[in-house]
Amino acid sequence: MNYYQNDTVNRTEQDHSVKMNNRKNLEITGVKEVDSFDNEEFLLETVMGYLIIRGQNLQMQNLDVGDGLVTIKGKVYELSYVDDHHQEKAKGFFSKLFK
Repeated sequence: MNYYQNDTVNRTEQDHSVKMNNRKNLEITGVKEVDSFDNEEFLLETVMGYLIIRGQNLQMQNLDVGDGLVTIKGKVYELSYVDDHHQEKAKGFFSKLFK
């Protein structure tokens, strides 16, 4: 089973969406935690897995932990999700990288 199946076992508590406007503004819902970030890369834990955002001059504009909302401004080059099997590996790698 994966996240995309509509099964009661895999239902998330919160919806997840990524809204991008002109490759400059990102609004992401369903964020559980911001693991690391700098002006070129963000690592977010979402209800659908880890999301890596890469770009240039990235800045966090808004962080609402209660609602799971993150707003990022800057030039976005890449959005990618890390699947279930590589989450801990990715988190460990990025945590070491940004310490």
